[in-house]
Amino acid sequence: MEQTAAVDPILDLVRPSVLRNPYPAYARLRETAPVFWHELLGSWVLTRHADCLAVLTDSDRFASDWRRAGEDIPAPLLSVQTLDPPEHTAIRHLLLDGFRAQDRRTLHDGLEHGIADLLAELARRPSFDLVGQLAEPVALRFVTAFLGVPAPGLDWFVPMSRTVVDGMDAGLWPEKHEPAVAARARLAEYAGGWLADPPERGLIAHVAQRAAESGVEETVLRNSLRAVLHAGYESASRLLGNAAAALLTTPGALDAFRASPATAVDELIRYDAPVQADARVCVADTELGGVTLKAGDPVTLLLGAANHDPLRFGHPTELRLDRAPNPHLGFGRGAHACLGASMAIRLTGSVLGALARDYPQARAVAAPEHRRNLTLRGLDRFEVTLRPRAGEEVRP
Repeated sequence: MEQTAAVDPILDLVRPSVLRNPYPAYARLRETAPVFWHELLGSWVLTRHADCLAVLTDSDRFASDWRRAGEDIPAPLLSVQTLDPPEHTAIRHLLLDGFRAQDRRTLHDGLEHGIADLLAELARRPSFDLVGQLAEPVALRFVTAFLGVPAPGLDWFVPMSRTVVDGMDAGLWPEKHEPAVAARARLAEYAGGWLADPPERGLIAHVAQRAAESGVEETVLRNSLRAVLHAGYESASRLLGNAAAALLTTPGALDAFRASPATAVDELIRYDAPVQADARVCVADTELGGVTLKAGDPVTLLLGAANHDPLRFGHPTELRLDRAPNPHLGFGRGAHACLGASMAIRLTGSVLGALARDYPQARAVAAPEHRRNLTLRGLDRFEVTLRPRAGEEVRP
């Protein structure tokens, strides 16, 4: 039975009812304490869009590299995700150049065919788990195709990836930290094998050809490729799951997606983004929201709260698939904006577009079940069917 008395505002987010919909809890935090100190996290917590945006875009005063605040960071954690300029610049440019060099048309054509074939097979079943049988396999195939390497087995990769995600909440549950560091190291070792024997095409081929002249340390390069694999997979699979849940549990939303595909995915990201929180460390005294943050203070950004801030978004609790402009923070901003955002957006648009076009009777069979993660929000299971109800006419 769930507690009814007031509890810690952050730990309360993992109660099943709040985990299903954390946005009313975020609203209470924004209204009562938009900038507050959380003792267990040992961190300032920000909930407003303007404050979160200010931190994300100011790498001079807010660091992703905690070594700038005197922290000792394990080698498996040094990557494009955690370094700051100028170290960050070389590895980010190397990866961005690799992203731009890929033949995206061919990749996307292959993606579209693969999605159509998989949906046709799933449509023959009475129902299926959208997470394990659609979102996760499609995301892993797409990301590894972009990298130019074979997809690892889901049975090996998914548990390790989830261990890394669990470790993102180690500020609340410290016992999750060491397993996550070990899982990152194993994935980085796996990625290092790509550099030793690179493929002929794809992002890995591009990076391997230019690694020596890039000036990027091998450890950072290996860790960054691991990050591209892991973050690309998790961002894409969780976004697809969250977005599908929103569409299939909101009356009329699947039809509305067909009417506004250009803006719909952005709104689905804002409405229920996979990245709900991010962290920085303050490296110069700064005032935010009337509070002075001191150098050395950790800062937690509740991006999920920022994306529902009524000071930035009209009617933020409503799913408006034609919303524009849509300055959400679902994939961050600034130097550390998600490298794989475009892949996740394209994958989600392709799958949901195919659902809306070819399976307009798609519907939820059971309520979506969420994983017990706060930093990276996603589904554990979501049973759906692509078949019409008995006696329901199949629309084109």
